[in-house]
Amino acid sequence: MSEDNWDVVVIGGGGAGLAAAVSAAEQGASVLLFESQTELGGSTQLSAGLFTAAGTSVQRGLGIEDTAEKFFQHYMDLNHWILKPGLVRAFCENAGPTLEWLIGLGVEIPARESANAHMPGLCQAGVEDVWRGHVPKDQGYGLVQVLDKARRERGVEVVMNTRVQALVVEDGSVVGVVADDIEVRASAVVIASGGFAQNKDLVDRLYPFANRGGDSLFVVAAPGSQGDHLKFGEQVGAAVTGEGWGLMLPTAYFQRYHHWQSGFPPKSRIYVNGDGRRFMDEDASYAVSTGIIDAQEGGAWVVFDEKARLNLPAGYADWAPERILEEVDSGRTLRADSLAELAGVMDVPAGALEAAVARWNEQLPNGADDDFLRHRTLANKGSTANPDPIDEGPFYAARLLPAELVCTHAGVEIDSNAAVLDQTGRPVDGLFAAGEAGAGILGLRYVGGGNAVANALTMGRIAGLSAARTARGESTATSAAMTTAGI
Repeated sequence: MSEDNWDVVVIGGGGAGLAAAVSAAEQGASVLLFESQTELGGSTQLSAGLFTAAGTSVQRGLGIEDTAEKFFQHYMDLNHWILKPGLVRAFCENAGPTLEWLIGLGVEIPARESANAHMPGLCQAGVEDVWRGHVPKDQGYGLVQVLDKARRERGVEVVMNTRVQALVVEDGSVVGVVADDIEVRASAVVIASGGFAQNKDLVDRLYPFANRGGDSLFVVAAPGSQGDHLKFGEQVGAAVTGEGWGLMLPTAYFQRYHHWQSGFPPKSRIYVNGDGRRFMDEDASYAVSTGIIDAQEGGAWVVFDEKARLNLPAGYADWAPERILEEVDSGRTLRADSLAELAGVMDVPAGALEAAVARWNEQLPNGADDDFLRHRTLANKGSTANPDPIDEGPFYAARLLPAELVCTHAGVEIDSNAAVLDQTGRPVDGLFAAGEAGAGILGLRYVGGGNAVANALTMGRIAGLSAARTARGESTATSAAMTTAGI
């Protein structure tokens, strides 16, 4: 590792860090990247790679008209307008150009409709009326491979398995980092070290909602998500925003893996609350479903029948026929020969549960759902067959709750140039942040699949460009909403 001056040092080699490193190098900056783990990719590599953006060539290829302005309006409305509009606008305006940049680097996203987050193409990301979920070939792994290839081609040096210990700060300006007790000087530093989902103490303090999952809580974020960004922020008196926010996905209590390992619940299922009543579209996007489930008095249950259990595909870790029986034998998943008996062990009103299932059976198997419009969601997911009725005993019930911790939203506050802000709201000279580390875009409500990846790569790119400008001695103070397409 050279101790010479670098133009830019990037902390973290996930999606945000790679985007920052490549973007800075494209501007002629010398770039050194530190990664705490033994391989690059971070949480981006573990994701489906879904990228939310508006006004893209993929959308146009499908005849879809969309704009960053429409994206911005939807984003702010879903987040109750409590985010900074200027920052969110910069993100929405630059997400599309960043996607085009990725396509230019070699990311493949065909102009075709996608039924899910694993089929390359364009899918519905959340509850937007215009589809904005761009699914790349080879998922998050593919994104990382393309960015890593670009990183190598542009001469970005990487130091693996090395955790940055501290920033070097002189007269209020960040002038480098310390790693392996060696001081490495730089004109600008980008923090892209991920979130803190793997740090229980920080989760307890900054995202205690996750603990509602209790013993069912499991974390799918990368091992490096230890909250280093908050430690660096403390060194420079950075403002912290996003406390109490993050992404929890709804799961059955027995799930312990992301769905591509865990499997999927049966299509023929109904969600009921403590009153025994159905309360939502069972396939609603996690942009809204976690909040709906959490709001139910008496908690929530997933109810299904024997046919649904037997039709679960084998080979998955959790949602598999034999695994359900194991949970029944343990007494944790409930089973009864009739709905009335099941209601008794669930401690919900039998009449309400029977009425809810009867109503479900009248509608969903016939392609309609007047109450919660699930037929529309199923169609958007490419489902061509209606669900079977829930009518073949024995019947099963399992607790449903938000228990899968994906990402955390609390981090050092940034502006639209990805510059870190101090507690007075002023940019910290020489310091930038992106991804989960740079907070203010991932908000109260997760906009849908691809929100975190789009944030990481878009703001990572902006951070890299801003850092390169700083290294050249140029001011970034007047370049808010910098359009990446023009750089």
